[in-house]
Amino acid sequence: MWSSRKLNWTTGATPVSKYQYYVKTALLPIKNRTMNTQTIIITGASSGIGEAAAKYFLDRGDNVVINSATPEKLEQTFYRLGGGPQLARIAGDISHKETGEQLVDLALKQFGKVDVLINNAGIFGNRAFLEVDENYLDTFLNTNLKGTFFTTQAVMPEMLKQGHGVVINIGTPLVNHALGGAPATAPVASKGAIHALTIQLAAEFGSRNIRVNTIAPGVIRTPMHGENGDSMAGIHLVNRIGEVDDIAEMIYTVAKSNFINGAIINVDGGMGAGHNLK
Repeated sequence: MWSSRKLNWTTGATPVSKYQYYVKTALLPIKNRTMNTQTIIITGASSGIGEAAAKYFLDRGDNVVINSATPEKLEQTFYRLGGGPQLARIAGDISHKETGEQLVDLALKQFGKVDVLINNAGIFGNRAFLEVDENYLDTFLNTNLKGTFFTTQAVMPEMLKQGHGVVINIGTPLVNHALGGAPATAPVASKGAIHALTIQLAAEFGSRNIRVNTIAPGVIRTPMHGENGDSMAGIHLVNRIGEVDDIAEMIYTVAKSNFINGAIINVDGGMGAGHNLK
């Protein structure tokens, strides 16, 4: 049992008891503890999951570089997140290879390293299979697959040089749990390719201390789903849709873990396991 009498421990010039020291230390914000500050790149971060993930890392003391294809929205998000010295932004279409290269250059110039890449930028839509033309399919392949592929390619040399790194992709449970009545062959095909890419990259770079995983969200309350999100509650076993912080929390957990690699992690309220009949 610790004594409450004064000991020879000090914080500054004021002696404190061992109990008082323990409590004061335990209650310190995470960002003030000894965990190393990391630099995180997040694509598609002007709203929704990307913005929530940026806030989650910033609140815990990390440096964050955010991206969006829409400069005006990105600027608004930058200031919503506080616009401080631990936050940088660059606008650009992630389907263009040079955007990923610019993101890495900015991270290195501003923060000196890149620890985590979150390939969050993506699009989704519904169209009957027989109505999908080449241009429509390319829209999803360019943003979802090529954006993820080439941004990861841009960051990988730095992670290899550093001797560590984490890549987190965003997939969907629909790759392995299709829904009749919701035609989505084009986006699901692009997300399925991301799942496959994740596993192959994990195999190729895991021994170099670079871990690659995919998080597959269910329906999340974001601008993408507008006001109709709650109508899809029943396809989740928890009978509700998710919130952006549900995904941001898992992104953070996977980013900070040292032993998760090559995983497709459903954060979907049970959507991938089944759904309610009513």
